[in-house]
Amino acid sequence: MSAEPQRAGAVVAELARGEMLIFESIWLAITRRPRIAEGAKGFAYHRPTLTILMIFIVLSAIEIPIIDMIVHRWVPVRVLMLAIGIWGLLWMIGLLCAFFVRPHTVGPEGIHVREGTRIDLFASWDDIESVRLHLTTPDMKSTDKPKRIFEQDGEMVCAIRASNETNIEIRFERPTALRLPGGPPKGGVHEVTLLQFWADEPKELLNEVRRYIG
Repeated sequence: MSAEPQRAGAVVAELARGEMLIFESIWLAITRRPRIAEGAKGFAYHRPTLTILMIFIVLSAIEIPIIDMIVHRWVPVRVLMLAIGIWGLLWMIGLLCAFFVRPHTVGPEGIHVREGTRIDLFASWDDIESVRLHLTTPDMKSTDKPKRIFEQDGEMVCAIRASNETNIEIRFERPTALRLPGGPPKGGVHEVTLLQFWADEPKELLNEVRRYIG
């Protein structure tokens, strides 16, 4: 099989998996079963994006009856638009739930750095040299979208941002392979020496880290 069909198949499989995880997140939220391993502690990262997610959910809910009024005379169109509208609303609710039920975790094995259903990067204690507070903010002069993988001062960095900010930095003992969703150049496996991410309570996360490393 050529590279293009393989890549297309991988993208479809990833989209299907993401769709299942979105709706699984609703169930996990209802049953109060966050994805936190035994002995680990979860740390939220939703604060910078919560407002905009809530706005999208409210707009999606308002959109359903408005569109229904417009197309109510055409039954097949009405049914289709209702189905799409309800699916879209549930999808947005699932995305919001994912931020709550899939937190960052610090536990006996290491650190999981997450972003909803899309990203779950694991850093084991054996690979970690240090973890520190390190705030990064967007360059207001730049019009380019911030990259997740980039080189900075001779280091390869992976940045999982919330509203384009990070406040925790993991330094690895050696270049460490991390897998991001999608294919190259944004996705795939990348060897990095720094992993930066956002936590709503960074000092509490660092206090938990100190239980495992000095």
